[in-house]
Amino acid sequence: MKYLVMVQGAQVDYEAMKGKASAASPAWTEQDLQAMYAFMGGLNNDLAESGELVDGQGLAEPRQIRHVSVGEDGKPVITDGPYGETKEMLAGYWVLDCASLERVTEIAARIAAGPQPAGAPVYPVEIRPILDGAGDI
Repeated sequence: MKYLVMVQGAQVDYEAMKGKASAASPAWTEQDLQAMYAFMGGLNNDLAESGELVDGQGLAEPRQIRHVSVGEDGKPVITDGPYGETKEMLAGYWVLDCASLERVTEIAARIAAGPQPAGAPVYPVEIRPILDGAGDI
């Protein structure tokens, strides 16, 4: 079965990774970033070797988001981010093809234990099964 595994973050987390501390997150050092990149690279290599990795990507900071909705007149309403009311947003994802929920949960636990500086926010890793067809709802 395929699963979407998601990690969250906020604009302050992206700023922290650029070395800008805030009350919500300490500044990351170059060593912190390199440790995180090495961890993610190793994880992705392991998942590719096991045949479980379908896709995985980190996403641009919330500041680069564009929100598109439909106004009362039926025309598109386009707003550029970030949004003050939004705290955490999708920061990255993996699409995994795993034999069981238990296996994808093991992978999510590995992701959740990834390196980051002391005091950085800890976000849960979310797992969602991907539906195969219209009758799966």
